Amino acid sequence: MPVGVKLRDRNPLAQSRQLSGMDEQVLDVVAVRDVGPDTVAIDFETPEAFDAQPGQFVKLTLGVDGEDISRFYTISSPTVDEAFEITVGIDPDGELAPQLGALEAGDGVRIAGPFGSDYYEGESRAVVLAGGPGVGPAVGIAERALDDGNEAAVVYQDDAPVHEDRLDALAEAGALVSVIDSEESLAEPVADAIEDGGQVFIYGFADFLDAATEALEAAGVSTDDAKVENFG
Repeated sequence: MPVGVKLRDRNPLAQSRQLSGMDEQVLDVVAVRDVGPDTVAIDFETPEAFDAQPGQFVKLTLGVDGEDISRFYTISSPTVDEAFEITVGIDPDGELAPQLGALEAGDGVRIAGPFGSDYYEGESRAVVLAGGPGVGPAVGIAERALDDGNEAAVVYQDDAPVHEDRLDALAEAGALVSVIDSEESLAEPVADAIEDGGQVFIYGFADFLDAATEALEAAGVSTDDAKVENFG
């Protein structure tokens, strides 16, 4: 791991700057939508006093074959005013994802949170580097930044991109959006994204974090202040 980047995993006990989270509640599913290959977006009702920012995550728990299974999912909606969204990749062999993909409106899911310290905080320019499932917080943060009158750039690496409609809408709204596959280097799109400065966010699995950090350092950008979430 390149020196200087601050990695944080999804252990809420390790978060020092998280917003006040709610205790576990059963929340109703509002809608489930296909958003790309083997991927769905799930909207949940927003309970009272639920205060979350794009880039934070929640803990979902379902009973599967008599056993409680929990996973953490990052919020992918720009706001949580009436409902909030998570994006779920459906691994048919996963312990929980297939059950989440089969949910319907009106189903209840046990949810706690939000957790996480690496979220959007009104920065004047958000530069989000996303690998694979990191596209969820990337689109949420970029949309929120533009809605707030700020600027946004997204560099997204995935061989099977999802949320393409939202990425296209971001580009049309003035965000700098680069979508590349795993064979392409991050160096040039990252250098372009960071050219005008901004707060860097990095979301993805460890190998993507390594590559993104190397690309930033090659562009002469310190990663000391980057907001980073390691998906594992």
